[in-house]
Amino acid sequence: MTQNSERYLLSPSMKMAELMDIDFSLLGVLTRMGLSFGFGEGTVEEVCRKGGVNPETFLLICQVYAYDGYRPTRQVLEQADVKEIVNYLHRSHAYYMEVAVKELSDALERMVQPCDGRRQDIIRKFFGEYKEELSKHFEYEENLVFPYVYSVLGHAQGGQFSIGEYEQNHSNVEEKLEDLKSLVMKYMPSQCDPQEAYKALFYIYSLEQDLRKHTVIEDEILVPMVGRMEHE
Repeated sequence: MTQNSERYLLSPSMKMAELMDIDFSLLGVLTRMGLSFGFGEGTVEEVCRKGGVNPETFLLICQVYAYDGYRPTRQVLEQADVKEIVNYLHRSHAYYMEVAVKELSDALERMVQPCDGRRQDIIRKFFGEYKEELSKHFEYEENLVFPYVYSVLGHAQGGQFSIGEYEQNHSNVEEKLEDLKSLVMKYMPSQCDPQEAYKALFYIYSLEQDLRKHTVIEDEILVPMVGRMEHE
C-alpha cells in the first residue's frame, strides 16, 4: 500500500467510529489526543474540531498506528501542528509509566508467584532495570527535547542543542522487551499458570508495539518538522 493510498483511506470526512474500527490501537490515539468517546455519528473533522484538535495532526498519528511502514510526505507534515505532536508524546509518556508499565508489572508478579525465589528475583531485577531505563529516556525528552521544541516555536535561541542531536542519540526503548519476552516464553517453569504467562506476554507485546509507533512519530514526524523550523 502506498503512502498516497494510505492518505486517502483516512480522511477528515470519514466517520470517527469507522476510523476506530480500522485498528483497535487507534482507541489509544483518540484518548491521548484529548478526545472523548460518545462521538455518535460525527466525522473525524467534526469530532476533532469539537475537541480543539487539528484533524490533520490526528489523522497523521493514526496513519502511523494503522499502517506499518507508513512515512509521511512533506506535504502531510506541513498540515500538522507540531505543538499537538509534542502534547501527544507527553500524554503517551504518562500512559506508559502510569498505566501500561503498571499493568505489565502486576501481570509479571502474578506470573512468578509459583516460581522459586531465584526466578522471581531475575524477573523483578530485569523489569526494574527496564522501568528505570524507560523513565530516564522520557525524562530526557520531557526536560530537554520538548522544552527545546517550544523554544523553537517561540522563535527563541536554542543554545547548543538541536533536534539533530536528539535524532543521533535517540534510542529505541522497546528493544529490551524482546529479552523479557524470551525470559517469559522460554525459561519460565511449568509451575507458572499459563493464563498468567499469556497475560504478561500480551502486555509485553502491546507495550512493545505502542513504543515502536511512538518512536516512528518522534523520528519521522517530530524531528523533520522541528528541523525544518530550525532552518526557517
